[in-house]
Order: sequence, then C-alpha cells, then structure tokens
Amino acid sequence: MTAPPSDDDRSSSGRTDVVHLGRDPDAQQGFVNPPVYRGSTVLFPTLERLKTRRQPYTYGRRGTPTTDALSEALTKLEGGAMTTLTCSGLQAVAAALLAFVRAGDSILMVDTVYQPTRKFCDTTLKSLGVETIYYDPLAGAGIAELVRPDTRLIFTESPGSQTFEVQDIPAIAGVAAKRGLFLLMDNTWASPLYFKPLAHGVDVSIHAATKYIVGHADAMMGAIIANDRAASHVDRIKEAMGLCPGSEETYLALRGLRTLDVRLERHHSAGLAVARWLAERPEVARVMHPGLESDPGHAIWKRDFKGASGLFGFVLHPVAEAGLAAFVDHLEFFGMGYSWGGYESLILPFDPRSYRTATAWTEPGPALRIHIGLEDVEDLKADLARGFERMAAAA
Repeated sequence: MTAPPSDDDRSSSGRTDVVHLGRDPDAQQGFVNPPVYRGSTVLFPTLERLKTRRQPYTYGRRGTPTTDALSEALTKLEGGAMTTLTCSGLQAVAAALLAFVRAGDSILMVDTVYQPTRKFCDTTLKSLGVETIYYDPLAGAGIAELVRPDTRLIFTESPGSQTFEVQDIPAIAGVAAKRGLFLLMDNTWASPLYFKPLAHGVDVSIHAATKYIVGHADAMMGAIIANDRAASHVDRIKEAMGLCPGSEETYLALRGLRTLDVRLERHHSAGLAVARWLAERPEVARVMHPGLESDPGHAIWKRDFKGASGLFGFVLHPVAEAGLAAFVDHLEFFGMGYSWGGYESLILPFDPRSYRTATAWTEPGPALRIHIGLEDVEDLKADLARGFERMAAAA
C-alpha cells in the first residue's frame, strides 16, 4: 500500500506552515488565533489620510486583518504573489476566468471539469462573446493542436471531477508558456499541500476552500492564488466584482487550515484502503483512484503529487435502479449530498454522458463518487459491504 507522504518526501515547512502562517500573537495581545473582524466602515483620522488612503485598511470589502491572515497563509503555501478570497469555489473559478478574457477570445477547458464551471462557460462566458473549447484531459502536450490565434487561456483540473483523470500539467504548462497563454488550475482535490500548481508552471491556482481547507462542512469559501504574471489581472477583477468572503467563514477556514496536514494524511491512507478494498469486490467493475498502481494516471500522479485526498470514484457492474437504491439508501456512515472534503464520508451516483462533449463515457454500469472521511476504515468497509448485500437481494 502506498503510504502517506513522509518527512523525507515533503519538507517540514508544509506541516509547520499550516500551523503558523497568518498568525501573529504579538499583534493581538498574545492570543493564538487572529480575531474575527466584522466590519464595513474604517475610519480615517485626518483629511490627508482619507485622500491618500495611506493606512492598512480602508473599507471592509477591501480586506480586514482576518482575511489578510488567511490570504497570507495561502499565498505562502502555494508560493504565489497574492491571494483573493471569495464566497465559494464557483465564485473563485468564475472570477479567475473573467480576470483574463474579453469578447472575441476563446479558452481551452478540460472536458472533465467541475460541472458548475462548465455551466458558467456555456452561459455567462458565451453571452460575453467568449468561446469555450473542451479538450480531452489526457491531451498533454498535444493540446498545442487546439490552440488558435484567439486562445487566451487553458483551464485544467487534475484529477478530473468525478472520473479522476490525471493531467500532465508540466506538459500543458510548456505549451501555455510557448504560446503566451495563461494557465489556470482547479487544485481543490490535492490542496496546497499535495500539489503545487505554480511550481509546475501554472499561473493561477484555484480552490473551493469549502472542501479541505475549511474541512468541517460548515462554511463556504473560495481562493484564487496568482503568480507575479497573473496577480494584477486577478486584483483588478477582485476590485471590479467586490469579491469578499464573510468574516466568520474566513475564521473557520483559518481554523480548518491548522489541521489540514493531519486530516489529509488520514484521508490519504483511508481513501487508498477503501479503494483497494473496492477493487477486489465482485460488484465493482473498476475503481478510479490515481493512487492505485492499476490506475491509468498513476505514473503522472506519483511523479507530480505528494499525496491523495479522500475523493475518488468507482463503477459498478450493470445493476437495476432498484439495486443501486438499495445500496445507497441505507448506508449508515455515508451520506448522500453535494460537496466533500469534510470529516464525514459521502457517496453520490453520477452519469457524465449528458454533459461531456470532447470525450465519451461508455461505462455500462452506474458510477459513484465517494469521499472517505475520518471514520474508522473497517466501519466504512462493513457499511459498504452491507450495502452490496442489499443490492444483491434487490436484484
């Protein structure tokens, strides 16, 4: 079994940084955690200060000590130049795309992208005169064949939503750099600890911080981390759209960040254990987890990533709807619901045939996305085993 990342293959700064970045106890009367600043109006002591705005904070929307603490931490974790926080992951994706495109542009979007991102491209961007061209996630350097004179950026997500294809990000980054394109990546699955997009040639790393950064299924949050080349574009859209997260949500993200490393280690090991168990089940046609040696994306994952999260997918052999319902309806420890990345385990059937356009989904059996939480692995296996028994009885 592949072990969680050790001290030898990940510098201690990753573990230490999530605990210490963004904290300054000396500046807050010795308290360990940054306080929650709730505010809109910031007062200026003089007319000169009002005109010049030469003070750290000028208006709540533009930042508070609480949002600065989280922004600083994420910027340093990702090795970026600046971070913009948003109210959700989708808002982070939408703002990042809008930061670079204008009417008449086209973008290259991975076909396995998070479905709400696809909807944003096919509706809002289309209405603004921006064309979206979807591409095979396995294109690698071959994506160069799709670049046109009006191509503005390439958007990646690795592993891909629901089906977990691993993209060759360095190869795509080489094409983007050669053609003068911006390269964006949704890095939610791996978190800032298990993959460093900017170190692999990406210009903008995007997170649905709702997932692993918050980590407790109790707050919505997004983050856009940009390198020097992209920072001014992202900062401009932040001001234009008035992007600002809530004070409480920001604090919850900071709290979640402190335990990100230890939670991810558990998600990594437990996720692989359940994936290997599922791969041996007679009801399962295949498991989609890049940490498995049998996975088509394993070699690239092992080369580029420092670990795996608890989210993956699997495909059942063909079974009637009644059998699938019997399997999922009465699971004790797996809830059915959207999102993931919290301490709880989740499961969700999916079928991408209606919305993939550059690739075809041909699996005959039902597919499920599963998130392995922090429960005992043997309890999770037993719960799934009982589900398979119900499925067989319903057949």
